[in-house]
Amino acid sequence: MKYRDFLTLHILHHAGEGPVTGAFLMEELGRHGYSLSPGTVYPLLHALEGEGLLESHWEVRNGRRVRVYRITGKGAEALREGKRRLRELCDELLGE
Repeated sequence: MKYRDFLTLHILHHAGEGPVTGAFLMEELGRHGYSLSPGTVYPLLHALEGEGLLESHWEVRNGRRVRVYRITGKGAEALREGKRRLRELCDELLGE
C-alpha cells in the first residue's frame, strides 16, 4: 500500500458517510496526523473524481461557493476492497 492509498481510503470512508469538502478533509486528516496542503488534497480529490470514485457538485455555503464530493458506486466498491485488504494486512502484521 502506498501513502496515497491510505489517504484514498480515508477520503472514501468520509465521503461514504456523507458529502465532504476539501477543507473538511484537510481538517479531519490533520486530526489523524496527516499534514496536507490544498496543493495535495485538491489534486487528489480531482484524481479520485477522474477515476470515477467520487463525484462533485458546487454549493454555496456561508456565502461562499464550495465543491462538495460524494462517493460513487465504484468508490464504495473500492472502499470495501480496500478495507478487506487492510484488514488482511493488519491481521497478518498484528497476528490477530
